[in-house]
Amino acid sequence: MTDLPLHGGDLAAAQARWGRPAQGWLDLSTGINPWPYPLPDVPSPCWQRLPDSAAHQALLEAAARRWDIPAQARVVAGNGSQALIQALPRVTPLTEVAILGPTYGEHARAWNAAGHRVHAVATAEEAGEAGAVVVVNPNNPDGRIIAPERLLELAGRLAARGGILVVDEAFCDERPDLSLTALVRPGLVVLRSFGKFFGLAGLRLGFAVAATEMAGRLADHLGPWPVSGPALAVGTTALADREWSTATIARLTAAAARLDAILGRAGLEIAGGTFLFRLARHDQAPAIYQRLGRAGILVRAFAFRPDILRFGLPGGTAEEQRLENALGG
Repeated sequence: MTDLPLHGGDLAAAQARWGRPAQGWLDLSTGINPWPYPLPDVPSPCWQRLPDSAAHQALLEAAARRWDIPAQARVVAGNGSQALIQALPRVTPLTEVAILGPTYGEHARAWNAAGHRVHAVATAEEAGEAGAVVVVNPNNPDGRIIAPERLLELAGRLAARGGILVVDEAFCDERPDLSLTALVRPGLVVLRSFGKFFGLAGLRLGFAVAATEMAGRLADHLGPWPVSGPALAVGTTALADREWSTATIARLTAAAARLDAILGRAGLEIAGGTFLFRLARHDQAPAIYQRLGRAGILVRAFAFRPDILRFGLPGGTAEEQRLENALGG
């Protein structure tokens, strides 16, 4: 399969490929929480006025408290973590960039577009003398985990020669023990997603945690009003809601276990994943992908590994049953 979409969630492309399903699409192609954070009331001025600087500061403070940001670091908020993925290469001097892959493809695209020399490596040890190294931890799509102490050691080596380690923690909400946000120092930048865990990807909100100098460069590059007024209001409330987060982690973990069971009964081998998506292997994965598409169920296939499929979490019993029925033939 060479005509695969670059990202999940492209229902227009799915409809062009398979037609409109009678039951509507069941989109399991993204790693987004199917039980979103309940939207708080957003005051009318958030929609009517330019984003307020005090509200922006309140969001940054909520993020700093949630992730235990140290005094020598700052939080930078942007229009989704994608905006920060694109900004980082623009504020980094041209260098050789090693990206630990296979992983989320937008990292390579952004560094290439900014003129850096980019190559993929299979292990962090293969980065050599690269001036920048990018790691997604836990990784997308396979859920690979690198111990924080190894990443800190790598960050130290890079910083000693003026380099930078970028750690994308988009899927780290369930595993705070893996997060480096509380340990950020010069030479280390941590990216955090909001929309995936909180199930509000359309809000477009993301964060970078970096040492003061790099954070300042990022903020200057993004310019004024990098986050919308409604996103400031919703993000500040959600990040402070520890009770919802704790309950949601338990709910997602249980749902991932149920999905593993469904996939296992259909003969697929669990090959990795996180609490928001599961990676499964099967010799007939391309045929399964097509069969699911014809049944109106969109999952993620990968050109670099035709034997794997990535499944997001179904949003309830009816969706789980629909998936199980489709996998059954």
